Amino acid sequence: MEKKILEIRHLRKVYGKNKVAVDDLSLDVCAGDIYGFIGQNGAGKTTTLRAVTGILGFDAGDILIDGISVKDDPVLCKSVTAYIPDNPDLYEFLTGIQYLNFLGDMYGVEKTVRQERIAKYADMFRISGDLGSLVSAYSHGMKQKLALIGALMHAPKLIVLDEPFVGLDPEAAFKLKQVFREMCDAGSAIFFSTHVLDVAEKLCNKIAIIKGGKLIASGNIDDVRGDTSLEDVFMEVLENDAR
Repeated sequence: MEKKILEIRHLRKVYGKNKVAVDDLSLDVCAGDIYGFIGQNGAGKTTTLRAVTGILGFDAGDILIDGISVKDDPVLCKSVTAYIPDNPDLYEFLTGIQYLNFLGDMYGVEKTVRQERIAKYADMFRISGDLGSLVSAYSHGMKQKLALIGALMHAPKLIVLDEPFVGLDPEAAFKLKQVFREMCDAGSAIFFSTHVLDVAEKLCNKIAIIKGGKLIASGNIDDVRGDTSLEDVFMEVLENDAR
């Protein structure tokens, strides 16, 4: 039986009095899953991701991470989760290494383990020589790489990412896909939103399509796309919406 790392149960989020951003959404992400979450802008993807990571409250339903409700114990849930938004907001007055050590302290990562992981991922993403520089001097792509290293340092059970490949150079995107597979082989789970359907189709074993806050399809990618392509399935969803 697959171990469920993330369980979203009948999630509902309303902004203001009547703007329903997410409506009765349920899905499971299991250990070893690379789970893609696709939909148009405003479909409810980012709202869902922020609710999963405890950044955003919700109006109904529940979210469990490794069996623990984010409502009951948000700190414990966050301790086994990593979240990287589409535009990481980092502490720009710190150097890269100071930022990573701050995260290491926050997550209680032992010093030797921390150093090994920082060295591994900084070398992988080719920013070892920039860790002594202030984050304010980093390009967007470098900030994204720093955020990735910080997210991976405590070996989270669940990694949540919002458009993780935007802004990354081709080599870094390739390395990130390798990291995804490495983490999942070790028993973690990846849940990420993307507009790049080709990436989702090649990388993910599971997929969910959201439209207007409602889950339209979810499950094994082969079952969702059937005999066609993921792009064709997605375009059919949009065409049905336009009719």
